[in-house]
Amino acid sequence: MSKTGRSLARLAVAGAVVAGVPLALSGTANAAPVSAWDALAQCESGGNWAINTGNGYYGGLQFNATTWRAFGGSGMPHQASKSEQIAVAERVLAKQGWNAWPSCSRKAGVRGQAADTSGATSTVRASAPAPVAAAPAAGGNYVVKAGDTLGKIAAAHGTTVAKIAADNGIGNVNVIAVGQALKV
Repeated sequence: MSKTGRSLARLAVAGAVVAGVPLALSGTANAAPVSAWDALAQCESGGNWAINTGNGYYGGLQFNATTWRAFGGSGMPHQASKSEQIAVAERVLAKQGWNAWPSCSRKAGVRGQAADTSGATSTVRASAPAPVAAAPAAGGNYVVKAGDTLGKIAAAHGTTVAKIAADNGIGNVNVIAVGQALKV
């Protein structure tokens, strides 16, 4: 059997196993839609994800360097991809809510978009099941899709939730972001 065939077979078996795994293993991807982040970035930075205005805030969502690092960002925000900025912003959102961007979240009308600030495992799910596998991404070899859980991803790749969390600097295994690149 070819390498591709073995990979597909493993994926099919993992998918069957995942169907039996209790959903309580970890939370689903709980993310505000990209359109909400685009609207917020339009207000914060004119939609320029690579902006460095020299005011101590960087990137499309205007992170300060301390917050960026505290929520798992590496390097500087304005040098990170849009998807990495959104992934870090999702972690900020889960911990601080939309008040992390007090003025622009109100102006952009994004308050009330998906954000689980309780730390509970109840989350927003897509109406259709998401595929378990995705194309490789910069910074990782798996891209989180709506409805994914770290448990599903771990089972599909023959690893553990704890290992994925440790390898990716994820502090709360119940909060992953759609579009987030993970090393698995």
